[in-house]
Amino acid sequence: MTSDILARLQPVFRSVLENPNLTVSRESSGRNVQGWDSFAHVMIVSAVEDEFGVRFALGELELLENVGDMVDLIAAKLPAS
Repeated sequence: MTSDILARLQPVFRSVLENPNLTVSRESSGRNVQGWDSFAHVMIVSAVEDEFGVRFALGELELLENVGDMVDLIAAKLPAS
């Protein structure tokens, strides 16, 4: 399931960061992805919430250190299939 979530995140990150060739991994973060600044982070969170139909609490967002943490949080919020 987490690989499916990561695959769905790819176009979100590409769109928000305006980089059609970007590939994010579980280790990707604002520290190692060009263009991922604080403004882009807000846009990414909003786009991810829309894509997956979830909402993040501020406390949850503060704990995210990389895309892998985001994938795991999304997985925890999605209904089991």
